[in-house]
Amino acid sequence: MTFNLICSVRLKQNNYLRETIKNIISSRYSGGITGQKQKKINMKKYTFYNNLFGWVSFLISAVVYLMTIEPTASFWDCGEFITMSYKLEVGHPPGAPFFMILGRFFTLLGGGPEHAAVMVNAMSAIFSALTIMFLFWTITHLARKLVAPSEEMTGGQVIAIIGSGLVGALAYTFSDTFWFSAVEGEVYATSSFLTALVFWAILKWENVADEPFANRWLIFIAYIIGLSIGVHLLNLLAIPAIVFVYYFRKYEVTRKGVLWALVGSVVLLGAVMYGIIPGFVKVASWFELLFVNTFGLPYHSGMLFYIVLLIAAFVFGIQYTLRKKLAFWNTVLAAVAVILIGYSSFALIIIRSSAQPPMDQNSPNDAFSLLSYLNREQYGERPLFYGQYYNSPLNPQKRYKEGSPYYIQKDGKYVIADYRFSPNFDPKFQTFFPRMWSTMEASHAQDYEQWGAIKGTKIRHTNERGETVTITKPTFGENLRFFFRYQVGHMYFRYFMWNFAGRQDDIQSHGGVLHGNWLSGIKFIDEWRLGDQDNLPASYSHNKARNTYFFLPLIFGLLGIFYQYNKGKEGKQGLWLVFLLFLLTGLAIVIYLNQYPHQPRERDYAYAGSFYAFAIWIGLGVLALYEALKKVLPDTVNAGAVTVVSLLLVPTLMGAQNWDDHDRSHRYSARDLGANYLKTCAEQGIIFTNGDNDTFPLWYNQEVEGVRTDVRVCNLSYLQTDWYISQMKRQAYESKPLPFSLTEEQYTQGTRDVVYLLDDPRLKRTSIDLQEAVKFVANDDKSSKLAQADYAAYFPKKVLTLKVDKEAVIRNKVVRPEDYDKIVDTMYIDLSNKDYLPKDELMILDLIANNNWERPIYFAITVTSQKYLNLQDYFQLEGFAYRLVPIKNPEAADRISFGRAATDIMYDNLMNKFKWGNLNDPKVYIDENNARMMSNIRNNFNRLAAALVEEGKVDSALTIIDKCMELVPSEVVPYDYFALDIINTLYMAGAKEKAAQMTRSAFGMFNDELSYFFSLNPRQMNSQDVGEEMQRNLFFLQKMERTCRMHGDNALADEIGKAMQDHFGRFQRF
Repeated sequence: MTFNLICSVRLKQNNYLRETIKNIISSRYSGGITGQKQKKINMKKYTFYNNLFGWVSFLISAVVYLMTIEPTASFWDCGEFITMSYKLEVGHPPGAPFFMILGRFFTLLGGGPEHAAVMVNAMSAIFSALTIMFLFWTITHLARKLVAPSEEMTGGQVIAIIGSGLVGALAYTFSDTFWFSAVEGEVYATSSFLTALVFWAILKWENVADEPFANRWLIFIAYIIGLSIGVHLLNLLAIPAIVFVYYFRKYEVTRKGVLWALVGSVVLLGAVMYGIIPGFVKVASWFELLFVNTFGLPYHSGMLFYIVLLIAAFVFGIQYTLRKKLAFWNTVLAAVAVILIGYSSFALIIIRSSAQPPMDQNSPNDAFSLLSYLNREQYGERPLFYGQYYNSPLNPQKRYKEGSPYYIQKDGKYVIADYRFSPNFDPKFQTFFPRMWSTMEASHAQDYEQWGAIKGTKIRHTNERGETVTITKPTFGENLRFFFRYQVGHMYFRYFMWNFAGRQDDIQSHGGVLHGNWLSGIKFIDEWRLGDQDNLPASYSHNKARNTYFFLPLIFGLLGIFYQYNKGKEGKQGLWLVFLLFLLTGLAIVIYLNQYPHQPRERDYAYAGSFYAFAIWIGLGVLALYEALKKVLPDTVNAGAVTVVSLLLVPTLMGAQNWDDHDRSHRYSARDLGANYLKTCAEQGIIFTNGDNDTFPLWYNQEVEGVRTDVRVCNLSYLQTDWYISQMKRQAYESKPLPFSLTEEQYTQGTRDVVYLLDDPRLKRTSIDLQEAVKFVANDDKSSKLAQADYAAYFPKKVLTLKVDKEAVIRNKVVRPEDYDKIVDTMYIDLSNKDYLPKDELMILDLIANNNWERPIYFAITVTSQKYLNLQDYFQLEGFAYRLVPIKNPEAADRISFGRAATDIMYDNLMNKFKWGNLNDPKVYIDENNARMMSNIRNNFNRLAAALVEEGKVDSALTIIDKCMELVPSEVVPYDYFALDIINTLYMAGAKEKAAQMTRSAFGMFNDELSYFFSLNPRQMNSQDVGEEMQRNLFFLQKMERTCRMHGDNALADEIGKAMQDHFGRFQRF
C-alpha cells in the first residue's frame, strides 16, 4: 500500500515535470519562459488584422501622397497625360487609353477644368497608395508561409508578420523613385498598381488552387494584364513570376521543370508582347486591305469584320471546351479572350483619332497607322541581340534595306506612299549583344569611348565611293565594359542605391563624382568614393535632394534575402519568385532599353518594379531580426520591439530624409511658365517649340485651362512628319490653319523628307527669292530635281531673300510705330553653312514665304539655335519667345543673346502679365528642371534690364533686376553665366554697390568651389565633371575680374584676379 502510494506520487511528479519541460520548450517559440503556453490566434483573427493593417498602410501612404502632390501639371509628359485624360485626346506612342479613361473619370469628379490636373495627380496618389496596400499583403503572404504556415499562430508571430508588411510597404512608400511618380499625373503610378495587383492575385490563387473555381483568379489576372497594356507595358514583366507560382503550386519541383517553366514564361511573355499586342492589329490590317482595296468596302470594314470573326471564334471555342470538359484549354481560351477585352481599350485611340482632336499624335485612325503607333516607329529602332556599333559603316553594296510599305488613305483606298527603310550595316562591323550603337548625336561616340575605354581593333574598309578607310571597331570586351559600367552601373545600380542607400543631389549625372551619385551618409565610404563630404561648398551641401539612409534599407533587404533562402523549400520558392520580379523589372529592362549615353533625363522611374521587389525583402528582413532575437526576448516583446525599431530605422528615416525634395504641394511652375510662352505671343501667333518641357505645358494650358487658344503651338520635332503638318493645316479652336503652300501629296512621308541646298551654277544670281525657291521645291517636274540623288528636291541657291511688304508689316502691327524706319526692304536667309534641310525646316520656310506677315511668328527661347535657319538677326525678344520681325540687328558679341529686346512689351509681360508658379516661395522645392527654367528667366530679365539701360531708363532697369533677384535668388539657383551678366548690367546702371555686393557673393561661391575641387584626391580630380567645373569656374572668375576692371572697380578686380591666378596655377599643375 505504501509502495503503491509512493509510486503514484512519483508518477504524478514525473508527469508534472514533463509538462513543465514541455511548457518551457514551447515558451522558447511562443512567449518566453513563462511556464504557460501562449494563447494561439486563429486564421480568422489573423485575416482581420492583416486586412486592417493593409488598409492602414493604404491610409498612411494616401495621406502622404495627397499632401505632397503637385497641384497642377508637372514638366515632361504630365501635361500631355492630363490633357489627353481631360479631353480624351491622343498622346504619344504607344498610347495609354485605359489610363486616359481612368483619368477622364477622375477629372469628372473635379467639377471643372481648373481642378483637372490636381484630380489626375490625385489619381496617381490613390493608385500609388493601393500599390502600397497590395505590397503589404504580398509581404505578409510570403512572411506567413515562412513563420507560421499552420492555421494557428502566436501573438508574437502575428505581430512579426504584420510588422514585416508595414516596414516593407512603408519603405517603398517613402522610396525616392516611387514617391516621385506618386505625386504627378504620369502612367507609372497606375502601372505599378496593376503590377502589384497581379502579383498579389497570383499569390491569392496559390492559396485556393485546389478549390473549385480557383482558375477564376487566373482569368482575373489575365484581364488585368489586358487592361495594363492600355497603361504601360511594364506590367507584362510580371508574367514569368506568375508562371512560376503556377508551376510551384501544381507540379513537383525539379531542375528540369524549373528550366521548362523558365522557357515557358519567356515564350508566354513574348507571345503577349510581340504576338497579341502588335499581332492582333497586324492581322486586322490584312483584313482591312482586303475589304477596302479588293472588295471596295469603306474604311474600317475589314477591321470590324475581323473583330466580329474573332469574337465568334472565341465564343465557339469556349463553349466547345465547356461541353467537352477540356478545363485547361477552356482556361487558356478564356484568358486570351479577357486579355483581348482589356486590350480593346485601344479602340478608343482609333475612335478619338478619327474625330481629329487638336492633340492627335501620329493620327492612328486606321489599322496601319495604329500598328505603326503601337510599334513606336517614330522613335526609331535599336538593336538588342545583334547589330551595329556606333561607328559601323553601311554595306557599300547595299546601304539600305527596304521594309514594310507605308500606307495612306486616298480616294477610298489604301495606297503605298513610301517604304520603310533601315540601314544595312557592313557585317564585319556588327556584333552579338550590341550595346554601343547610337549615332543620333555626335557626342555619343565620345561617351562610348570614355565609358568603354575603347582601344578597339583597326579594320580597313572600302566605302561606297571606293575609298579605303581604317575604322576602329570596338572589341566585344569593350562592348561589355560599357554595358556593365554605364547601362548596369550608372543607369540601374546607381538608381537602386538612390532608393536604398541615399542620394547625392538632384542634378542629372553623366558620370563623375560631383552630382547624381548614390550617397550613404557613412563618412569613410562616401569620402573614398566622392571626396570630402564635410567641407562641401554651400551650393552642393544645401541641395534638398541630398538624402542619406546609412545603408539601412539595403541591409534590411539583404537580411530578407538570406532569411528567405534559409527557410527551406517554401523560402527558396518564394525567393525565386521575388527574384524573378526583381530581375525582370530591373536588369531585363536595362537590356531591353539598351540606352545610349547622355539621356535627356534620369530614368530611374523605369525600374520602379525592381525596387518594389526589393521592398518585399526589406519587409522579410524584419522576420530575420525577429528570429535572431527569439532566444533573447519573450516572443511578443521581441516581435513588438523589432517592428517598432525597424519602422524607425527604415521607413521613418526615409520619410524624414525625402520629404522636402518630394513635396510639390505649392508648385505651379510648369503651368505658369507654359502660360507665359502663350502670353508672349500676339493674337493668332504661331510659336515654334522644341521638346517636351516647352510643348506639353503649353498644350495643357490651351486644352485644359483654355489659355490663349488663338495661338498655334508648333513642335519642330513633330513638324518632320506628314500627319503633324496635316494637323497644322486644320483649324484648332480660334487658331486659323497655318498657311503652308505644300499639298499633302507634296509632304507625305517619303516625299521631300530632305531638301538639298546647292549653288546651282546654271543660276547666275547669288540668291533666290524665298517664294520662288519654295515653288521650285514644290514643283513635281523631274527637271527640277536632282537625278543623281534619286530625283530629290533641292534649293538652287543657299542664300534666300524675302522682299518685305512694308504695308503688310504696318497693317498687321508687326513692329512698333517707333521702329517703322528700321524695317528693311529685303531679308536675307543665308544657309551657306548647311547642305540640306529636313522637312521641318522646309515647312518653316514655306510658312514664312506664304504668311506675308499676317500671323505673328515666334521661336520659343528654348528652341536650339540650330533650328533658327540663320534668322536670329531678325529676332525680337518679347518674353519667352523671339518674334520674327523685318528689322536687322547686329550680331551679339557673346553669340548667345539673339535679336533685340522690345523693352515696352517685355516689361509689361515680365512685370504684369506673367505668373511665376510660386518659384520664389521658400517652401517650394526647386528641382533641376525648374532650376534650368529659372536660369532662362534670369537671362530674360537681364536682357530687358540691359536694353532699358541702353535706352536711359535706369530706374526701370533696376526695378527689373530687383524683381529677378526676388524670383531667382542665388540660394535657390546658384550663380551662373547669366547672373554675371546681371553684374555687368548693374555696373552700367550705376548701381556700383549692388554690383560689388553681388560680385563678392558670386566670387565667394566660385572660390569655395574651386578650393573644394583642389582638395580632392587625384583619382577624384581626374573625374570629367570636376575638370569641367574647374574650367567653368575659372572662366567665371575671369569674366568677373574683367567686368570689375572695365567699370573701374580695380580693388575688387585685383582681389578676384589674384585668386584666379592662384587657382589657375594649381589647375595647370593638375
